[in-house]
Amino acid sequence: MTQRHALRAQRVVVKVGASVLTDAKGRLLPQRMAQLVEEIAAAHRARRQLIVVSSGAIACGMAQLGIAPRPTALAQLQACAAVGQGELMHRYTTLFAEHGVLTAQVLLTQDDLSQDARLRNTKQTLLTLLHRRVVPIVNENDTVSVEEITFGDNDRLAAYVACAVEAQLLVILSDVDGFLKDGKPLARVQSVTRLYSSVKPGTRHTTKGGMASKLDAARIVGRRGISMILANGTMAGVVTHAVSGRQVGTRFAP
Repeated sequence: MTQRHALRAQRVVVKVGASVLTDAKGRLLPQRMAQLVEEIAAAHRARRQLIVVSSGAIACGMAQLGIAPRPTALAQLQACAAVGQGELMHRYTTLFAEHGVLTAQVLLTQDDLSQDARLRNTKQTLLTLLHRRVVPIVNENDTVSVEEITFGDNDRLAAYVACAVEAQLLVILSDVDGFLKDGKPLARVQSVTRLYSSVKPGTRHTTKGGMASKLDAARIVGRRGISMILANGTMAGVVTHAVSGRQVGTRFAP
């Protein structure tokens, strides 16, 4: 990403994966979460508009309820989400408040982003929050979803949100350094089509998404002229680097 392009990326969606926020048992990692919030708050102070799409509610609920491995029954997943979402949002609200930043919880279903009237309402709500200098914390409303994890660990949800608010950049934070080829992250990808065949399924029992859903996200935003960066959310400074245009992870060109 060039510096000129980065300066135009005033509206940014940052998706934080459960593998970044939680350990292998689904327990939240306070220091890592605090570091990410600090970087997002710094970008906020620089007058950028940021929306956070956060996974982790189901994993957090699994840890609190003592459930492992990840349930397959819808009611069990929804129960985990109901328990975990409150804890997750409490942590975000507290951490952002330490930086003087107000947050808002926004829980969405697929219908909210696929039906025209509801999409318009969702867009206007998110834009109003941004103009009020509030950081929306978005998650799928798993407790009322009729199909289990529609969006694939929120990767596609983040992409649809980025499209809805006409963001200039989507940043997906995972536990990998980018899209790997021969063990090394590609700096830039022009087309995702040929990459699907090399994707392997994920192994963490507390998450559902994988590289395929991240490629889906890149394809969704790419069609709307939005760049996407896939980077390692466990690396200090990753959000700062991404929004400022420095090389980090893999950039998927629109």
